[in-house]
Amino acid sequence: DLPSCAISTSGRPEGPYRAVSAAKRLVTSLHPGADTLDKMFEYAVARFPLRHCLGTREVISEEDERQSNGKVFKKVVLGEYRWLSYEDTLTAATRLGSGLASLGQQPKSNIAIFCETRAEWLIAAQACFAYNFPLVTLYSTLGGPAVAHGLNETQVTHIITSRELLETRLKAILVEVPRLQHIIVVDDTPTTWPGFPRGVSIHNMAAVQKLGARPENASAERKPPLPSDIAVIMYTSGSTGVPKGVVISHSNIIAGITGMAERIPNLCEEDTYIGYLPLAHVLELSAELVCVAYGCRIGYSSPQTLADQSTKIKKGSKGDTSVLRPTLMAAVPEIMDRIYKNVMTKVEEMSCVQRTLFILSYNYKLEQLAKGYSTPLCDRLVFSKIRSLLGGQTRVLLSGGAPLSAATQRFMNVCLCCPVGQGYGLTETCGAGTISELWDYSTGRVGGPLVCCEIKLKDWVEGGYRSTDKPHPRGEILIGGPNVTMGYYKKEAKNQVDFIVDGNGQRWFCTGDIGEFQEDGCLKIIDRKKDLVKLQAGEYISLGKVEAMLKNCPLIDNICAYANSGETYVIGFVVPNQKQLQVLAQQYDIRGSWEDLCSSKAMEELVLKVITEAALAAQLERFEIPRKICLCPEPWTPETGLVTDAFKLKRKELKTRYLDDIERMYGGK
Repeated sequence: DLPSCAISTSGRPEGPYRAVSAAKRLVTSLHPGADTLDKMFEYAVARFPLRHCLGTREVISEEDERQSNGKVFKKVVLGEYRWLSYEDTLTAATRLGSGLASLGQQPKSNIAIFCETRAEWLIAAQACFAYNFPLVTLYSTLGGPAVAHGLNETQVTHIITSRELLETRLKAILVEVPRLQHIIVVDDTPTTWPGFPRGVSIHNMAAVQKLGARPENASAERKPPLPSDIAVIMYTSGSTGVPKGVVISHSNIIAGITGMAERIPNLCEEDTYIGYLPLAHVLELSAELVCVAYGCRIGYSSPQTLADQSTKIKKGSKGDTSVLRPTLMAAVPEIMDRIYKNVMTKVEEMSCVQRTLFILSYNYKLEQLAKGYSTPLCDRLVFSKIRSLLGGQTRVLLSGGAPLSAATQRFMNVCLCCPVGQGYGLTETCGAGTISELWDYSTGRVGGPLVCCEIKLKDWVEGGYRSTDKPHPRGEILIGGPNVTMGYYKKEAKNQVDFIVDGNGQRWFCTGDIGEFQEDGCLKIIDRKKDLVKLQAGEYISLGKVEAMLKNCPLIDNICAYANSGETYVIGFVVPNQKQLQVLAQQYDIRGSWEDLCSSKAMEELVLKVITEAALAAQLERFEIPRKICLCPEPWTPETGLVTDAFKLKRKELKTRYLDDIERMYGGK
């Protein structure tokens, strides 16, 4: 019997549910008195002045590698990590803040950061927190119009960016952002920049820090923020429409990270975290701020340099996990699915004896885990090689951003020999909501409420979900507490709909996700309001559910289910797995280039057959199974604009891109 992770404080099935330890009152801060982000950082610096804080690998060489098909890949050889101590980081941030102030940046006036995940990002953020400059964050993969919209809506005059983004993204839209006066480039780059519009000054970060260190600027009075002041305006690359800015106060973030930190056992200054997800995403920013609060060290990486096999790492040289050997890591399911598929492909290629040994060990360990036992021998003999993919020291993996498939979660628990905490939260709740207990090896659940918030279920009658449902109460998930943000920037009408303030003055956010609470107070996400489509005959289809089930199929790298409410069946767009599809083609003697295979009617039929079998095995209803599909040769990445940075599908963009295929599949036209 699982210990209870949450209880309904009202005793009613709709809740609100709270973590058992926070049943009396929600927790709002980590350290008494550290009620703003600058104070929290100063507290850490006072405790860990000389410990490593931020680390960056040295670039030894860069070269172009020609592929057999004529494509050129950039490959890098990287050296050791170079570290800034906590004290160094504070000095760098203070000088930058003071330098920005002397360039005319005012407290409570917005400033933007448009930059990849790296040490300078966090230094810039700490500078802004300390000087009370609300930080507008923009994803580095947002398209030009979306970036211009965010910069104009927030009326920024100063932006912090990288040389690469300045040249590839920002330069093209400067004309559309007339208010922008100062661009601060974080790289050591040329000091003169030809070809930029008049009235825009470009500075190096180092030069701004030098300016800030001048006695007359360094001694200027700093007005620190209040807990209720805005810390961040975070633009979410929402799966629909123009990006919205979520307004987050200092007290919101602190409550959120307090809730997260409580779920990571024995978090301490001996931990090493690897940062590679976008810092403009609430999951990564919160995770890094948790680490800083506890004196951990953060080593920076990127999806292209993460492991020895990563795309930018030159063959024979070391990826970031091998050099850093992190103990903590956050991952979006997309990345874990990739590791899972890579390892499983390797297992397929093993000799019969090796493969049998692997499968026996895997199943044995699953049984042992379920009973609460460890398997040191299996770990050492069979799984240490897979574990070393992430550096061999990981003790906690945190997953968020999208649902993690059961197969991948089990695989991570078994083969990486470390528990996976699956979390659920939104930008609107500072990323905080729930995180599963690490000993909870059940799959598909996201855990109980964090100690900073409470959750209740609201009946959604049209969708057929009610708190009186048996065996478990179901409904739309509402999250309440000090981590619920101040609302959307300049979107009063939307705030009235999505945010509620109750009689006690507590804010609630209506998530649009459908959940059910299980006996032990654990939450399971079962649907999303926006994903529900009604077919001609009145059946409701949850597109997200269909996709989650079918993504487990090795033949499928990604899938988007689509249904028109005037039609009688579901259709699907599939990004096939290259290796698996080629194997299938060989079996049936179908030849041609990758594009040929994807546009072949015969291949479509074969893949549809495999999908249908997988769907029936996963117990999907007949009407939920796609009746026609289209194979998409190009993978969907944030750069293509078809998925968000967390790899969630952008249904509207996908629909526009594949409009002709939709008409063909529905009309046979």
